[in-house]
Amino acid sequence: MTLVGTIILIGGLCSAVSHMIGGALSDRFGRRRLLWVAALASAFLYFGLSALIAAAAPIWAIAVVYIGGRMVLATTLPAASAVIADLTPRERLTEAYGLMRVGGNVGWAAGPAVGGYLATFLSYAWLFGLAGITSVLVLILVLAALRESFHGGSDQVNARSMLSVAGNRTFLWFTLLCLLVFLGMAHLGSTLSVFTVDRLGFSTAQYGLLLTANGIIVVLLQYPVARVIDVVGKGRSLITGSLLYALGYLSLGWVGSFGWAFPAIAVITLGEIVFAPTTLSVVGDLSPDDRRGRYMGFFGLSQTLGLSLAPFIGGVLLDVFPSDPALLWGIVASTSVAAAIGFQRWNAARRHDE
Repeated sequence: MTLVGTIILIGGLCSAVSHMIGGALSDRFGRRRLLWVAALASAFLYFGLSALIAAAAPIWAIAVVYIGGRMVLATTLPAASAVIADLTPRERLTEAYGLMRVGGNVGWAAGPAVGGYLATFLSYAWLFGLAGITSVLVLILVLAALRESFHGGSDQVNARSMLSVAGNRTFLWFTLLCLLVFLGMAHLGSTLSVFTVDRLGFSTAQYGLLLTANGIIVVLLQYPVARVIDVVGKGRSLITGSLLYALGYLSLGWVGSFGWAFPAIAVITLGEIVFAPTTLSVVGDLSPDDRRGRYMGFFGLSQTLGLSLAPFIGGVLLDVFPSDPALLWGIVASTSVAAAIGFQRWNAARRHDE
């Protein structure tokens, strides 16, 4: 497990860098071109992974191809987000990103279920082969149905150009405040699992049901809530989403049974539903048309850092506060409270600049 964890960590760090590279490449060569090249590369990598597993190849070879696959996938995320910002009127950006999240959560929920069923009668080699076929289908859809939303520019793809977006102080402070929320957000899939199973005595199936509830709530409520966000205002929604995260995590400190865990998860999920599409919409507002991929890539870097650091922070807190869950989850919630205060000041400064 140590080796597997190390491989996943390296893959995560490489993916963080790939976010920025993918965003810059989509600004340089166009969104559609990057997406179909990435789909083609993913198909080759999945077929290669299938062949390596079937041949019982050395673990290092499988790890290299696996990390390569994660990097390719990461390059597509800022490009896909940029496509939506390119094609959607600004007043409907949050609604569009909300719809994207519904599709993503359906896939996230269906993928493990389908994979688990197929694994009952197919080998891992065949499973990765099917993933390669799926990538081919994505390639066909991109080529057949997606029109180019931005044909590319002349900026070079290098570290200086990718980091140049940090010169926009409004965007930089927004990204840093979002990082505070991401540090709390990621505990849902890491710290919460250890806390509920080891500390509260839940079964792994019960923990899985909590995550299932999270996904169902997102699918049911994300789009209607996203439509309301554009009316209420993005600034208020950032503060509200942060505070909902804080309230949900704080309430976990007083959960003593499986039934009482559901309301806490529901509040956390409401925070996610309000906060997540709003952030992408704000990035779309702040980014120039010809540098939108770079902005999305830099923002994606902060999200990946938050998701990578949260399990480590959660592990430390679990060790330091083994018998004080209120203090443990209070510290987790504090980052979102700090972000809400920061967003209040950020909103005021932005209105002043306008």
